[in-house]
Amino acid sequence: MLDITMLALLAFAGYRATQLAVHDSILDPARDRIHVWAADRPDSRARAFIAALISCVYCTGWWLSGAILATYLLATGQWGTVPLLVHGIEWLAVAGAAVFLNRIDDTLGAGA
Repeated sequence: MLDITMLALLAFAGYRATQLAVHDSILDPARDRIHVWAADRPDSRARAFIAALISCVYCTGWWLSGAILATYLLATGQWGTVPLLVHGIEWLAVAGAAVFLNRIDDTLGAGA
């Protein structure tokens, strides 16, 4: 099981990855291509879902936090050391803290 320091570091990584994927200008061309691709077939629910997914801080943050956590657990050999349920709870903790950081950023950014 991860300690609070590692959970916090993973949450910061999840927050940053979410900001990169959803807001940062470096990925604007990729996001624009996906939105154009989705607009080409407006009746496609799968395309609309993917376009909505990459625009949603909560959705993207959830999956990126899970990917970061899984990568960390696999790279450090901690994947099989505890029951899978514990990793699910760690995922909730990392994603929740990352979303909290995104909310703080959105709130402070709106006032600036």
